[in-house]
Amino acid sequence: MTYTGEVTVGGAPDTREAGDLVITKIAVGPMANNAYLLRCALTGEQVLIDAAAEAPRLLELIGDGGLARVITTHRHADHWGALEEVVRATGAETVAGEDDADELPVDVDVRVRTGARVRVGSCELEVIEVVGHTPGSIVLVYDDPDGVTHLFTGDSLFPGGVGRTWSPDDFMRLCGDVESKIFARFDDDTWFYPGHGDDSTLGAERPSLPDWRARGW
Repeated sequence: MTYTGEVTVGGAPDTREAGDLVITKIAVGPMANNAYLLRCALTGEQVLIDAAAEAPRLLELIGDGGLARVITTHRHADHWGALEEVVRATGAETVAGEDDADELPVDVDVRVRTGARVRVGSCELEVIEVVGHTPGSIVLVYDDPDGVTHLFTGDSLFPGGVGRTWSPDDFMRLCGDVESKIFARFDDDTWFYPGHGDDSTLGAERPSLPDWRARGW
């Protein structure tokens, strides 16, 4: 089956292979949050991005392979509703952006800023701070050496616009970070996985950047 990234709450997850990284996307909870289980095909190590909700479903997805760490993209509660239960069941290390870490319901073992690296077995995720949706939001980058770049954007970037902000200053900061740290750096074939809804590519969204700024949300 071809990966589409179109998942629904209660429905089946969707999985793709990106070089040595296997990416499984699942939708959970009342706000239809996306959670992403990453598995290194060489070592079997697994990492979860956003233990958002429905801990039993996430633990079923994790299975018997264990969980090395959970990365939380930002402080909003719909992205960490199952975090305590998942960590308690797996003993996973917790990772979050430095400026959001104190707002999570668990002690954060590893607080990260731009340039930090998070391992998934033999694979590596780069951290980029993208500020505006929250002070400590992070985007995670996997650069497949044999393919395209993959971005896990949390609620900072969606198909059709940047994430929600609560002031004009926050909106301008988020737009600026998204443009300078993501669109200015990565190619059009870069695939991104948001915190809710369907995936997209930077090439599909790039022409709309001026319109996003003009509409102010």
